Amino acid sequence: MSSDQTTPLPNIESEQFSYPEMSHFSLDEGEHKPRILLLYGSLRARSFSRLVVEESARILEAMGAEAKIFDPTGLPQTDTTDESHPKVKELRELMMWSEGQVWCSPERHGSMTSIFKSQLDWVPLNLGGVRPTQGKTLAVMQVSGGSQSFNTVNQLRILGRWMRMFTIPNQSSVPKAYLEFDDEGRMKPSPFYNRIVDVVEELMKFTLLLRNNKAYLVDRYSERVETAEEVSKRVNQHAI
Repeated sequence: MSSDQTTPLPNIESEQFSYPEMSHFSLDEGEHKPRILLLYGSLRARSFSRLVVEESARILEAMGAEAKIFDPTGLPQTDTTDESHPKVKELRELMMWSEGQVWCSPERHGSMTSIFKSQLDWVPLNLGGVRPTQGKTLAVMQVSGGSQSFNTVNQLRILGRWMRMFTIPNQSSVPKAYLEFDDEGRMKPSPFYNRIVDVVEELMKFTLLLRNNKAYLVDRYSERVETAEEVSKRVNQHAI
């Protein structure tokens, strides 16, 4: 519908109603490298989710991104301290810094690990009136000790949607991960390695396309008609 057409909509607040148009999108490439945050879900000395993330970071940097990996060592469980804890502050600052993210968790008991979930549980839906993850791109990956599974990447997709992120279509699942890395922690050539390259490449494409348009893409009529105070009350989870 063009902007000069009108339709009787008695429930609509006309001053907040928008007609999406191509002219609303930015084609600016940005003045800095795409900023990608990578999270992993195991504290083992030889953590295969960390090795996948490190390999992904190398590929991202070769493609022109700035990549940062968060080390969850020392991150407390939620509700045991407050946001002033140094590891919590570091994680939240990186969340705000990033324009795209890579999440990789081992699959344990058919699910993501508690180490991985704890990182996301420290990220509030609202931080100083800003949603820390809204509009950022996301790639999901998992590693397994046994046969290939997609339970964890499916769960990560649900979390990404809940956190209002743009999760890319491609994903990576590495079975028997202990066979896929050499003694130096580098991933061996394989179809699984090629899939990780595919996922990282797709993440870069989506990040370049969306990062300067995220505010427009996630702008919602239902929130435009709310006051800032009403939005804050709705998403504030301190009382839960």
